[in-house]
Parts: sequence; C-alpha cells; structure tokens
Amino acid sequence: MHCFLFFSLLISFWLHITNIKKEPAMAFETKEQAQAYWKENLRIMGGLLFVWFAVSFGAGILFVDALDTIQIGGFKLGFWFAQQGSIYTFVALIFIYVVRMNSLDKKYNVQED
Repeated sequence: MHCFLFFSLLISFWLHITNIKKEPAMAFETKEQAQAYWKENLRIMGGLLFVWFAVSFGAGILFVDALDTIQIGGFKLGFWFAQQGSIYTFVALIFIYVVRMNSLDKKYNVQED
C-alpha cells in the first residue's frame, strides 16, 4: 500500500513539474447547471462512501460475530469480509463511480472527447 501511494505521488509530482497537457475547466452553460452537477456528484460520492463504510467498518468490525456464523469455503464470513470482501468491494466501487460519473458528465454535456 505504501509503495502504491509513493508511486502515485511520484507520478503526480512528475506530471506537475513537466506541465503535461493541462485539462480545460468544465464549461457549464449556467451557474445553476454547475450547482446541479456538483449536487448530483456529491450524492453519488455520499452513497458510495456509505457502502464503503458499511462494508469496511460494518461487515469487517461491527457485525463480524454475526457474520462468523456463516461459512463460505471453510472460512468464516466475517473474516472473509475483513480480509478479502472489503477489497473486492472497494474495486467495484471505483468502477461504479467511473460509470456513474461518465453518465453524469454526458447528462450535463461536460464529457471528455
């Protein structure tokens, strides 16, 4: 995890230093359209953060005893969520966010070409 963070920061720093391709700011037709876009964006992020919290904290910590009564493949479900399930959920949330934001961008006509 620390290596990923290090390399992400290194790449971000390199892109900043070399000043590669600056993206233009989003061009909304009206201020109300921009506010509606960001309101929907925050709603999407809030929902995904709730799922993230429920899976990581709820299934991995709070409800682990109840989930441990169920076994899948010889492993207790609470253990599985703490070790594997939350990681799979996080990856799925990334893809869900990308799909939802692409559709939101198209809805407000600010998609990338």
